[in-house]
Amino acid sequence: MPDQLAYRPCVGVALINREGCVWIGERKRKRGDEQLDARSWQMPQGGIDEGETPLAAAKRELWEETNVRSVELIAEAPDWLSYDLPPDAHKRWGGKYRGQTQKWFLFRFLGSDTEIDVHRPADGHHSAEFADWRWESFERLPDVVVPFKRQVYEKVSEVFAPLAVPSSGERGED
Repeated sequence: MPDQLAYRPCVGVALINREGCVWIGERKRKRGDEQLDARSWQMPQGGIDEGETPLAAAKRELWEETNVRSVELIAEAPDWLSYDLPPDAHKRWGGKYRGQTQKWFLFRFLGSDTEIDVHRPADGHHSAEFADWRWESFERLPDVVVPFKRQVYEKVSEVFAPLAVPSSGERGED
């Protein structure tokens, strides 16, 4: 019974640029992912390793998925946010989890867009999870994610959008 299973502990990363826009990546299509459509975008996220703090996991996941390391922490969401997997996805993670519970972090990107490499993330040591990426406004996030993550993205946007103000620092090379 899926509703009796635990949630997988994870992190999520909202990465904003100097203009206050948030990074989103388009999930790579895999066989059986016919459902991917215009709502196949998401922010970096992933599991917390044994003995790892959520903040360390957020920085690791960001690097493993985007190749980005030039960041500064702006905020941590006060609550863990959870979502349930849709019925056709209950076999993910060996069927051990009903969904994910996530601790979200907001980082400012300090590098240039050339640092971002979704095709060879983690300096080529990690498999690509995204086919493409772009900068987007927080307000649009709930409309571009898969429906079962919408509620989490609405809350992340509510918490972090007021903090996503343009920075006055020097602009990096794009």
